[in-house]
Amino acid sequence: MRIGELAARTGVSVRALRYYEEQSLLGAERSPGGQRQYPESAVDRIRLIQQLYAAGLSSRTIVELLPCVVDGNATPELLDRLASERDRIDRQIADLLGTRDRLDSVLGGAAQNLRTGQPCQGRADAAGLSERASDPPRSR
Repeated sequence: MRIGELAARTGVSVRALRYYEEQSLLGAERSPGGQRQYPESAVDRIRLIQQLYAAGLSSRTIVELLPCVVDGNATPELLDRLASERDRIDRQIADLLGTRDRLDSVLGGAAQNLRTGQPCQGRADAAGLSERASDPPRSR
């Protein structure tokens, strides 16, 4: 299939597909006229690349891990790298869950404020959200 069809089928821009090719994430055959031709398997490969990008992996990391996914070839170094990436994602999830909990507290305070007219500042204080704008962000 040509690059425009691959872009349409995957929801990825033609520019992004060219970038993937530059980064060695995706390969294409060339027609006699020089047009890129992709195999049907490129659709699944693009979806995998998108998922890995969404998980926060860099193109360099994705290039390293594609042989394992595509060909089934793994190395101890790759396994270590994947475990590190998984740990990083777990930390991101924990941070997001904490942020969601803080937001839930603020939402609860705001809902209480609408019901009772009482200020919701106490809930923000309990959630750790009462920092002044001039205060530096707290480290985790």
